[in-house]
Amino acid sequence: MQDTKRAIGIIGFGNMGSSIAERIKTKFEVWVFDKDKNKTENLRGINIADNSTDLVNKVQIIILAVKPQDLGVVLNEIKNYVKRKLIISIAAGVSTAYIEESLGEARVVRAMPNIGTKIGRSVTCLCKGKSTPDKDLRVTKEIFKYIGKIQVLSEDKMNAATAISGSGPGYYFDEIESQPQVYKNNTYKFQKDFILRLKKAAKSLGFTDQKAQFLANWTVVYSDLLLKQTKLSPSELKKEVTSKGGTTEAALEVLHRGGTLVEAVKAAVKRARELSRR
Repeated sequence: MQDTKRAIGIIGFGNMGSSIAERIKTKFEVWVFDKDKNKTENLRGINIADNSTDLVNKVQIIILAVKPQDLGVVLNEIKNYVKRKLIISIAAGVSTAYIEESLGEARVVRAMPNIGTKIGRSVTCLCKGKSTPDKDLRVTKEIFKYIGKIQVLSEDKMNAATAISGSGPGYYFDEIESQPQVYKNNTYKFQKDFILRLKKAAKSLGFTDQKAQFLANWTVVYSDLLLKQTKLSPSELKKEVTSKGGTTEAALEVLHRGGTLVEAVKAAVKRARELSRR
């Protein structure tokens, strides 16, 4: 049954925004806006707002699903209309403090889903801003449970999570691409071995044994499911995760030079820090 009391607005209707909208539209009243009107044509079960301020005025919860470089413009457009509303940002590398500062003590939760969102099987890491009550975190968890598994972290661990669950599918697809026969001969063993290595890499970044296991396991299991359900090649899916100059690319460069996964994720964290907007 649709929860009409909680309308959710999504600004930005690219891969991530559209995947989230499709997954939650039967559970909430969903409004969307994208400056590219072609992206929001012929939608079913989803309402289309005229512009970002129109959207904000219709909802109590706003998901910012625009590219990090476009976020400043959007924050400026909506800042006078978001009082007493929950802002959930999925802009990679943008801290809650930056958004709070831009909007003026807003209630902000930062979410980092991964490519598994395409099939409703994401590993999503969440952290809340300093002015955000726990109930807002609970509401955010309720939304993101419809697209997969959730892990709540402190914000100082978000760059490390980017290197594991965010970029992790890219490492996994790269490994399959380099050893297709090994993968084909015993997929289960291949998965298990990779989970162990990714867990070790996660622990090297300071995650507890439990969180490292959770992130490594679900990142690999859902990546494998994505491969099977989309029927895309490992190479095609790897390209989708690997932005030019991004964290996945930085890690893959290390792996392709013969480095370990531990060294690769450290390179990804370093790149995430360089790209972060505080």
